[in-house]
Amino acid sequence: MKNIRRKLHHPDYRFIITLFLIIAFGLIMLSSASVSLSYEKFGNAYFYVNHQIIFGLLPGLALFAFFLFLDYRILKKMSFWLLVFSIALLVLVFIPGIGADYGTAKSWIDIGFSFQPSELVKLTFIIYLASWLESRGEQKASDLSEGLVPFLSVLGVIAVLLILQPDIGTMSIIILSSLVVYFVGGANLIHMAGVAVASFISLIVLIKISPYRAARLMTFLHPELDPQGIGYHINQAFLAIGSGGIWGRGFGLSRQKFQYLPEVAGDSVFAIIAEELGFIIASLIIIGLVYLMIRGLKIAQNSPDKFAKLLVIGIISWIMIQSFVNIGAMVGLMPLTGVPLPFISYGGTSLAILLGACGIVVNISRQTLE
Repeated sequence: MKNIRRKLHHPDYRFIITLFLIIAFGLIMLSSASVSLSYEKFGNAYFYVNHQIIFGLLPGLALFAFFLFLDYRILKKMSFWLLVFSIALLVLVFIPGIGADYGTAKSWIDIGFSFQPSELVKLTFIIYLASWLESRGEQKASDLSEGLVPFLSVLGVIAVLLILQPDIGTMSIIILSSLVVYFVGGANLIHMAGVAVASFISLIVLIKISPYRAARLMTFLHPELDPQGIGYHINQAFLAIGSGGIWGRGFGLSRQKFQYLPEVAGDSVFAIIAEELGFIIASLIIIGLVYLMIRGLKIAQNSPDKFAKLLVIGIISWIMIQSFVNIGAMVGLMPLTGVPLPFISYGGTSLAILLGACGIVVNISRQTLE
């Protein structure tokens, strides 16, 4: 029988190096993509990148270090209360004086600094789900009353709160990543098929009751129909990516970032990367994200227990699904959802929580079975 030992050893350095190379590249590209917008809004050409470092990178590094050395099994004991706390924060966004809205979404709380609770929920729900599935076991997880109904009940509470904000993009990421974890944790395939059908029907209903979402779907199907209206964003993204060609215009030489392409610091940053650095570098970013996934799945495969395995799979699924949704929207494979590109798009809360989540993955990589 194979001798299996559980002890601390070196972490997965390839995961760590890939992660921080992506983050460093993201900060460099954010400084270029946001320069015009930063100067116009704040009189400081580097406001966004400075803000990302102070409120995203530095807290994120602290969370990364904290979770790197914290015994991850403590998270299992705290999983329920972590989820309750994050859901309570989701409720706070609706309270006047605390909740803050940017654009059409009321997704932030302002307590001296802006914080987006839905980013925290992405992590805490994965932690809760991994703990819950381990405690249930595959037999109960595949049961209708003891598995599917409790899972959908908690997921439904989160989904309703996100719909009310509204933040359909984040809701989609949470649903898809949680379904991956639930599937790996022992879900019944028939139940999964039913959830998939119900989710599709629900999405159609959400599109039908919202003219804005319906217009976005129509733009996705026919981006040429209203290039100066609802189709403006995606057409400008196409123009940015197409004009970059193979080698790009050159770092800092984007034209679309000068008041043409919306959300250049946020969900459109990939289009600026493609415009300035071209197809080759843009492809390397995708390859880097895929390699991060491969290393993460390797860590999950050798995880010391089921909780760790499900936790890593949930975090890696979240990163990869969100990356696919963002990049897919920019190249016309998916409708625009406003979902940021992990580690690269502007958003302090997103970067900090992602780094904390990756700290958990690296922690588990130090305890993989040998």
